[in-house]
Amino acid sequence: MKLLITGASGLLGLNLSLQMNSTHEVTGVDRNKLSGVPFQLIKADLLQPSVVDRLINDVRPEAMIHCAANANLDSCESDPEGARRLNAELPGELAEICAKRDIRIVHFSTDAVFNGTTEGFYTEEGEPNPLGVYSQTKLDSERTVLSANPKAIVARVNFFGWSLSGMRSLAEFFFNNLSAGKQCSGFTDVWFCPMFVGDLAETLVRMLENDLSGLFHVVGSEALTKYNFGVRIARQFGFDERLIIPKSVEESGLRARRSHNLRLSVHKLSTALGREIPSVSTGIPKFYTQFQQGYPQKIRSYQQ
Repeated sequence: MKLLITGASGLLGLNLSLQMNSTHEVTGVDRNKLSGVPFQLIKADLLQPSVVDRLINDVRPEAMIHCAANANLDSCESDPEGARRLNAELPGELAEICAKRDIRIVHFSTDAVFNGTTEGFYTEEGEPNPLGVYSQTKLDSERTVLSANPKAIVARVNFFGWSLSGMRSLAEFFFNNLSAGKQCSGFTDVWFCPMFVGDLAETLVRMLENDLSGLFHVVGSEALTKYNFGVRIARQFGFDERLIIPKSVEESGLRARRSHNLRLSVHKLSTALGREIPSVSTGIPKFYTQFQQGYPQKIRSYQQ
């Protein structure tokens, strides 16, 4: 499959590009952060006029996987207009172009479209109620993408893995602090369903191969608190879990509000694919294996 992957220097985009490049023809799009990657790379700013048309004419992809976004919650709060342009408007424009050219498109949303006040697991039919600018722009993007292109896949995700900067995922946050013997906080009142980014890549390929469309929760099949996630990272790597200080998210001092319950049901996805969805219990060992194999250093070597 010929894939065009935007945001190729981000945690998601880079990991997807590297993993999918072994079995698919990948072209990544990056503004100016990458060099020496083993897949075709085009440097471009998607917000510039006519850039997307030129990219599609040059690459002629069978599918576009749109990873480019501003995922920094506090940054979105500081620049809501910029967040709206990148996170909400651009995806709709891409979806419309792909619809006209009969190109499959995968767009990513977030588990944070829910306010987290409901008990249990949210389904795709649950009523979203975003708490901040980032989550609102992501909810808006779901609607613009599916309105412009009903054949699109919109995936609500929460993932972890190694990144270009080494500081983009919660797993890296715990690794960086614990490996240095530093104390760090773990929220005991925020539940989520993280998925290892490698498992996410494999799941997305299956979704494309099965010709799925519409809104799906593409997260891990197991829920846990962010504190417990940190404890599992500590135990996997042999770090001192006592360095993780249990804390309420309400005491964090973070600018953007966070949802307490981000448990998402994956029943719809599991049924559509006819298989179980990977869990954090199998994802963390894979994250650790990559560390043993020098994968974090390999990724950072691509930083321009």
